[in-house]
Amino acid sequence: MLNIIICAKVMFDPEAPISTFRIDPEAKRAIPGKGVPPVLNPYDENCLEAALRIKELHPSKITVISMGKDLPKAVVKKSLAAGADELVLLEDDIFENLDGCATAYALAAAIKKIGEYDLILTGRQAADTNAGQVGSGIAEILAIPSVTVAQKVELVDGKVRVERVVLDGYEVVEAPLPCLITVSHELGDLRSPSMQEFVAAQKKPVTTWKAQDLEVEPSAVGRSKLLELFMPEKEAKCQMVEGETPEEAGANLALKLRESKII
Repeated sequence: MLNIIICAKVMFDPEAPISTFRIDPEAKRAIPGKGVPPVLNPYDENCLEAALRIKELHPSKITVISMGKDLPKAVVKKSLAAGADELVLLEDDIFENLDGCATAYALAAAIKKIGEYDLILTGRQAADTNAGQVGSGIAEILAIPSVTVAQKVELVDGKVRVERVVLDGYEVVEAPLPCLITVSHELGDLRSPSMQEFVAAQKKPVTTWKAQDLEVEPSAVGRSKLLELFMPEKEAKCQMVEGETPEEAGANLALKLRESKII
């Protein structure tokens, strides 16, 4: 039996228009407006899909870990509806708004508490911060090999074989187990659970741990401090280039582009 662990983050929908958010300057947080739903990080859904594809070929147990404060059960149980076997929630006030280092520390502690793991899958990054630090941080803490930005993950002869995205295509990397892989969107979207699977998932029990259950103090290892959070100001200017004929307008445009050193 292959033991696969997935780390999945809950966030507000990254596809929501920026106009629906406001900044709390004191708390240094983005506050979503009404109607912006919480969702699983899309990149973490990619890694769950990778695990389900492996499970179709090899006997596997998939455990999903999600961390935060007051996690929406209907959202995190989507992983169970899609095909995960167990769900572990790390819920505590101190698990909110952690930096990448503290997040990796807490998740690594939970993985150690679970005990058995062959493959750990995380998204390549969180779609809200886009830092891409947590997966590699977990691997460093657990002292296991890691491969980043995977578009395909498969098991071959007791090793994990990964197609890793690079600028001009992909490269093939093999690593021994246990191993951590960060999965990219190129792998494909998470399969859509049926309504019956969603209903069944809501009835499944979950395991909930607090910081004291893990014997950790994530805030003690945080290494970054957010100084300011703000909406970037964008300014656009438009200048009309005219001419008596299309040819003259084209020539005038070329002159403007040359003056601006664009061409």
